[in-house]
Amino acid sequence: MAKLKFALIGCGGYMGQHAQRLKNHPDVQIAALCDVSDAVLERFTARNLAEYQPAPKRYIDMTAMYAQEKFDGVFIATPHTLHYEHAAAALDAGCHVYVEKPMVTDLRQARDLEKKVRQAGKTLVIGYNSTCSPEFTHLKQLIAQESLGKLEMINGFIAQSWMKHTVGLWRQDPKLSGGGMAYDSGAHLLNSLCWSVGQDVEQVFALVDNHGTPVDINAAFVLRFVNGVTASISVAGNCPSNAGVLTYMFENGRVEIDGWTGNWIRVWRGNEQVKYPPISAEMGSPSPTHNFVDVLMGRAKPRTSPREGIIQSQLMDAIYESARTGKVARPGVSAER
Repeated sequence: MAKLKFALIGCGGYMGQHAQRLKNHPDVQIAALCDVSDAVLERFTARNLAEYQPAPKRYIDMTAMYAQEKFDGVFIATPHTLHYEHAAAALDAGCHVYVEKPMVTDLRQARDLEKKVRQAGKTLVIGYNSTCSPEFTHLKQLIAQESLGKLEMINGFIAQSWMKHTVGLWRQDPKLSGGGMAYDSGAHLLNSLCWSVGQDVEQVFALVDNHGTPVDINAAFVLRFVNGVTASISVAGNCPSNAGVLTYMFENGRVEIDGWTGNWIRVWRGNEQVKYPPISAEMGSPSPTHNFVDVLMGRAKPRTSPREGIIQSQLMDAIYESARTGKVARPGVSAER
């Protein structure tokens, strides 16, 4: 079988992780790189693909790239507010799409992109790390099968020195980022929350502190999903001790899990801790990058879809609306399901 031809769009720091995973993959050819300047592409190539052959072609014009090249798929790691435009262009060019989180920064865009994916008959996956962990796969099964009874409540937090680390970067420019800590590093925890529950967001009440910056740094909010599950979440972007934890409370048990990456899990059935939960490596995937390749090769099902992007957009739109108005926000999930 011929190798999958990929283009990498947005050759900043994080795209380097995809390049490192892909460059030695036996089923993949990195065929093209695209960013805003030759200097950016030169630095990216020197860091990540200096010895890679055949050398990927370099483009600073995405339209020209699609006019000259045909790809099986693209990886998109551009600033958040550009994701919709870049994903739509890739679908129009006949490509499958991997887009970093968040999928988009607007609920209307999320619904429109889902429609475009369906019409194009292509796959779109979102770069959620925890969805590839065997631990989160097990948790999702516990919720769906009600093995611990019905899920009732979730509590969680994520903390990082995000404010100091992003000074002067596009991440603190709302025109490019769409928001602050909650949309960036905080999204790891929020993606895990929304993916595991798998339900529309019904209502949200949020408090946000920008710490004198143009974007949110700290946020605290409560929400309810349409199935009645409630959650309380804290997002701390000015804390030097990195951590992210989610606790799920069921009728007949409790689960604590690493909400950032899904690297560990603790399960209680009733009041007794389950010493060896039935988890194996085969339940997960090495990374979202690998999952995307395996999906296109027909070896796996996608771990994420535009549906997750819609739920995340429901949550984020409602967080910012509630913080702005001081009232409970309802994202109108009953329409356009």
